[in-house]
Amino acid sequence: MKKRIMTAVVLVSMAISLLPGQAMASAKQKTVYWPKGPKVEAKSAIIMEANTGAILYEKKIHTRRYPASITKILTTLLCIENSDLDETVTFSHDAVFKTEGTSIARDEGEKMSMKDTLYAVMLGSANECAYAAAEHVGGTITDFVKMMNAKAKEVGCVDSTFHNPHGLPDPKHKTSAYDMAMISKAALQNDTFRKITGTKTYTIPKTNKHKEETFLVNHHGMLTYYHTGRHIYENCIGGKTGFTQVAGNTLVTFAEKNGLTLICVVMKDSAEGQYDDTTKLLDYCFDNYQAYQLSEHDKTYSLESIAKALNFEQMEPYIKIDETSYVVLPKTAEFKSVTSKVNQENPEEGSAGSIEYYYGDRLVGSAGIKFNTAKMEEYVFDNQAQAKKSKHTVEINLTLVLLVIGGVLLLAGAIAAGIYLRHNIYIILYNLRRKRQNGTPIRQMFRRRRRRR
Repeated sequence: MKKRIMTAVVLVSMAISLLPGQAMASAKQKTVYWPKGPKVEAKSAIIMEANTGAILYEKKIHTRRYPASITKILTTLLCIENSDLDETVTFSHDAVFKTEGTSIARDEGEKMSMKDTLYAVMLGSANECAYAAAEHVGGTITDFVKMMNAKAKEVGCVDSTFHNPHGLPDPKHKTSAYDMAMISKAALQNDTFRKITGTKTYTIPKTNKHKEETFLVNHHGMLTYYHTGRHIYENCIGGKTGFTQVAGNTLVTFAEKNGLTLICVVMKDSAEGQYDDTTKLLDYCFDNYQAYQLSEHDKTYSLESIAKALNFEQMEPYIKIDETSYVVLPKTAEFKSVTSKVNQENPEEGSAGSIEYYYGDRLVGSAGIKFNTAKMEEYVFDNQAQAKKSKHTVEINLTLVLLVIGGVLLLAGAIAAGIYLRHNIYIILYNLRRKRQNGTPIRQMFRRRRRRR
């Protein structure tokens, strides 16, 4: 069965590679209009659309800087992916005494669920909780840091070197606005992370060391009235704050509106500037960009096109294109200006690649091409069942074939006899007359003479 499925996979991949696509952007197209956006106080800033990866605004996005507590986005994502939320986290001596700064005052030997610990990390920015969760998942901080850097590379980071799970100052612990956007993009694909980051308040129940509940309020000022309500942003769905003297203020914010999910990262900003900059950037992007649903605007890579490219329409049910995908363009642009290409390099498991869309030289969206393995298995099963049925058919056909062959041989013999009689009729009649004249009975004329021994 696996061999049959692999054959189907190869056929689909061949079909996709045969698609004509659209030419890549020409030099003229690279000059297309792209909004520049407002000026901001932050030394680095980026707006990335979470589902497409399109960069809508950028300012020194690859400059390496200290991230402070926005590091905890990566820590939280790794802990979610590598543990169960009901696991018990025990706070070690190092977790309690080797961290400083923001905390919720946990004690050595204290026990909390992973769920409660991660809410403390994301809402309360608790450094000892980030350390304890990292120890629980990685075994040691050193091993967890290796996991952090491996995950960063996996999600597309190019500027980062992480050295701790909480973001406290370390000369080697640096990242960029671009990398934090990529980490956030991956984190937002996780439903548990989305729920945690969007939670405004949370209550940690009593523990073995704390006889009272611990009440948490999300520190993000665009989501809650943590310090003041001046920065509340209606479309904010989460994010993470950060601050150290060397990093300045760092802020990651997630917001949704009109079909767009935006990630805003500002780094090396002031206390007020981080919120003012973020608000200006989000408002500008929501006002100047829009989403185009690919299923409504692009038919180049429809299932029918892929099947037709291989001239094998039966394969159509066995592939799926993400019909929810879209591209993000300036509101002044037209979809016909978008170019596209198929990318089959290093596809994910179960994928035949992706279709990438460009506006000028900017990536503005992509659509995954997936194998419908359920349909493929159904296809293989049906063919195996059909093969079993066809065995009986083969036997019946074989009998018929033998009968036909026998009939053909008889017919050929009759034809050959007819031809022989036609060419030798006179000789045969002459011999019959002679034998009659000699008085030979007709019966004996056709008897073979026996050889004398």
